[in-house]
Amino acid sequence: MLAACVEAPSQETRVAPDYRGVQTSLLEGDLVQFHVSMGGVPLAQDLDNYAECAAAQYTLIRGYGFARHVRTKMNEEGGVWTADAVYTVSPSLPRGLRTLDAEVVVADCAENGIPTV
Repeated sequence: MLAACVEAPSQETRVAPDYRGVQTSLLEGDLVQFHVSMGGVPLAQDLDNYAECAAAQYTLIRGYGFARHVRTKMNEEGGVWTADAVYTVSPSLPRGLRTLDAEVVVADCAENGIPTV
């Protein structure tokens, strides 16, 4: 009888993200494009976080402290998810809603096991 009170395991068990790499392209001036790919069954937020981590690390590599998200396009083909994200990088906090403090983001990525560039 007590077995009926035991909670059944979740049918939607979360699988660890399979990070498959980042390609970075300087578009023009301070605009940078990031192509990230993941296998498995990532959530859209996983792809977004991966691109954000790549952008933050790239920002630090360039000697800047901040980035601003411009846009992200996501796609899935053959079980591989990709995101094409564009950010601006700058030495000072840019205007806009989706800005990143690169040092804070990179530290958060390391803490959460998300690879950077």
